[in-house]
Amino acid sequence: MSTLPKLTAEEQRVLGCLLEKEVTVPASYPLTMNALKTACNQSSSREPVVDYDDRTIQDAMRGLKDHGLAGSTWADHGRRTIKYAQVAAEVLGLADDERAVLTVLLLRGPQAPGELRTRTDRMHTFADRGAVEACLTRMAGREAPLVVELPRRPGQQDARWAHLLGEPPTVPGPVAEVDREQILADGPGERDNQIRATYAAVAEDYAEQYGTWLDERPIERWLLDRVVDLAYERPIADVGSGPGNITAYLARAGGDVTGFDLSPEMVDVARREHPEISFEVADQRRLLRPPAASGWGAITAWYSLIHYTPTELVAQIGYLANLLDEEGVLAIAVHGGAEVSTTAQWLGHDVTTPWVSHDPAQVRAAVAAAGLVEIEAYVDLGEDRDRVFVLAQRP
Repeated sequence: MSTLPKLTAEEQRVLGCLLEKEVTVPASYPLTMNALKTACNQSSSREPVVDYDDRTIQDAMRGLKDHGLAGSTWADHGRRTIKYAQVAAEVLGLADDERAVLTVLLLRGPQAPGELRTRTDRMHTFADRGAVEACLTRMAGREAPLVVELPRRPGQQDARWAHLLGEPPTVPGPVAEVDREQILADGPGERDNQIRATYAAVAEDYAEQYGTWLDERPIERWLLDRVVDLAYERPIADVGSGPGNITAYLARAGGDVTGFDLSPEMVDVARREHPEISFEVADQRRLLRPPAASGWGAITAWYSLIHYTPTELVAQIGYLANLLDEEGVLAIAVHGGAEVSTTAQWLGHDVTTPWVSHDPAQVRAAVAAAGLVEIEAYVDLGEDRDRVFVLAQRP
């Protein structure tokens, strides 16, 4: 193609699914309407998660046919069922590595080369990050470029790339300073009540929706494995444990772990889903030392600080650091940035939930102020949000 079509978001999702499933599940390709709808609406490896109906997919297929990128056929045996297939790989002249990269960009939006290397593995194995960058450079150098490198956003360590089968994404300008302490306008007690009410309402749906999210996060699994190794068989506290996914992973990795959560409803779900693990209702701001040890070998605060202000984050990191045994490890995961928002509905429930993103430099400074020595610190760049990870040790 000398010029590329500008696909709608629905057309991009449908094309990405057809490209993906042809490689990953060839036995069931071309796809029926039900299979294509399931592929479009699946909750893993998709950003954003959508809920398309048959009409939406049919309209998207019609658009892709008009662009010459997809078509339909009849099953050649058994019950006559219409099936859908892509021809974009041939029309665009995609090599295997280019096809894999374009597929993931269509399904998950702009991404950094490191993310693309991990997420394309089922379709094409890149030898290293350099091989991904070489592929992207080749795709960008075509007569009709397929991808574009986006300018880095403030605080990002790596540039992201986007496909050009649609309008290029808008690159945000500088983020205005936001008062992230505003969620305490009615006092910390009211904010705490909001958190308890939210997780009481969503506990069951949360466990179902996010039960396998860690499968899609290799960097997080690697960091959690590091936590278990550094704990040296000493007790581990997983604070803000929710339905117990992180706690269970630490246990499977060999950790002597107990989960603590502010929400009784979340603890009930965790105990039901993971009866072999100990869970307790407790506020991480009032956590105690383990009963049979001088301190915790490790404490994981995995997205348990995302409802608290920067001032509270500093205080909580300092408090948790004091509960560590000698050479104990504090592992933190938070949403990166300098933003605050309030959710009015989540997982189908009317709730009032404050969310706070934390600046990576401020998180690292809080860790240093608590007297801990940093072991690892990473910013994982995502389409919807960045994630900040810090592992630090008590000297």
